[in-house]
Amino acid sequence: MIKLENTEVFGFEAAIRGARNPMNSWNRSDSGFVLEDGKKVFRLGDNDRDLMVRLVRAGNEHRKYMRQIMIWTDITAPFYWWKEFDTYKVGTTANSCSTMHKLTYKPFELDDFSHDHLSKSGLAAMESLIATLNSLRDNYLETKDKQDWWDMIQLLPTSYNQKRTVSMNYENALSIYRQRKGHKLDEWHEFRRWIEQLPCAAELILE
Repeated sequence: MIKLENTEVFGFEAAIRGARNPMNSWNRSDSGFVLEDGKKVFRLGDNDRDLMVRLVRAGNEHRKYMRQIMIWTDITAPFYWWKEFDTYKVGTTANSCSTMHKLTYKPFELDDFSHDHLSKSGLAAMESLIATLNSLRDNYLETKDKQDWWDMIQLLPTSYNQKRTVSMNYENALSIYRQRKGHKLDEWHEFRRWIEQLPCAAELILE
């Protein structure tokens, strides 16, 4: 299970200026903001699109502008997926909900965990674990016994879902899209489909 929400993309205008710096070709830029339904929307021109695609194909030493197009999004995913995402340290930042501070703020529920691939017996085991966690939580809230807190932390499975607000750039997205093709985890395929919906992804990332 993975959920991506509140996606924002910024930096196309500045990234294009930077991409044109080496050849002083700013006068050829044909992108800009237009007014649509009362809102300013950035539209990529043919000249700029052609340059950006050529730089992408030339390799990462030429497409530095990709690192200046920034993405923000809220991601809710299980610990087992975050463990893999955390390999992408360069160019990414994440602020997470705190397991240490907020683990007991509400009772545990099935949907707090990724359970979409559990078998019948696996689901029964998960429901039993949730009952144990809630019993420990109730006792901890009543007695403040640190042992109950430790039991909860160390029994918490990697299927527990955590929300993080993540920032990354288009170079990160390109690397992830290429490297996670064919991965065993469904979450990566969902993530790749999210990348496909980013502005100009068809030209800059998917080719």
